[in-house]
Amino acid sequence: MKRASMILATSIGSWLRATRLLSAALTVLGLAVTAMPAQALFERYEPEVVVSDPYIELRTGPGRGYPIFYVAGQGDQVTMLKRRTDWYKIRGPRGKEGWVHVDQIRHTLNLDGEPIDFGELGLGDFGKRRWEMGVNGGEFGGAASITGYLGFVMTPNITLQVEGTQILGNFSDGLMASANILMYPFPRKRLSPYFMIGTGIIRTQPHSRIVEAEDRSDEIAHAGVGANFYLTDRFILRMEYKRHTVFTSRDDNEEVNQWKAGFSVFF
Repeated sequence: MKRASMILATSIGSWLRATRLLSAALTVLGLAVTAMPAQALFERYEPEVVVSDPYIELRTGPGRGYPIFYVAGQGDQVTMLKRRTDWYKIRGPRGKEGWVHVDQIRHTLNLDGEPIDFGELGLGDFGKRRWEMGVNGGEFGGAASITGYLGFVMTPNITLQVEGTQILGNFSDGLMASANILMYPFPRKRLSPYFMIGTGIIRTQPHSRIVEAEDRSDEIAHAGVGANFYLTDRFILRMEYKRHTVFTSRDDNEEVNQWKAGFSVFF
């Protein structure tokens, strides 16, 4: 009974640590997205534009659930302040500041009477990306895992990637670092499958209070398949399966399956 309680407590602790790690990683990923050039353009230069639609509705917050408190009419001059996803904060006549959806200001003009480029991204930009970074959560041989990665797109069909993984198990934790080559047969499709091979190092750290064992480091090699699904703007949903071979110092090598899924952004 005592041993079962210790295992249960360790398992719960592992999942709590995994949750904290994933939360921190997603926060970093969110900060990276909010620092994109398209948003920085408005925050730095605050361009002035002229409303060309019959009217635009200013809301108290960036969402359709927020109430409308002011309406600017055609010909009114407004200032673009910042962007949050598909919502823009503007300053209208009489100093009124509110949020407007991109659909309502898509046809606004600059002071020279020319259309405004809002820097919106689409599927074509996804196919032409150069850098990609993301956070994935999943399972590594029955243990919880959190993975962060950075990829460089050499050609539309080949991406070089480095990644680090934290493994949180009942009896031991682990750290894994690897370098991978990803091959995309259909790189410009919204659902873009890929094949991958790679190698790296895994370091295992047993929980000393449960089992007495030394830390060890082993080389690994792996092959896998996955897919990127383009969502919107700079966001990608990523799913992946890997089959790892751990080259241990013992007579037999270990085979470990890893499943994971998460979100990525591209530049």
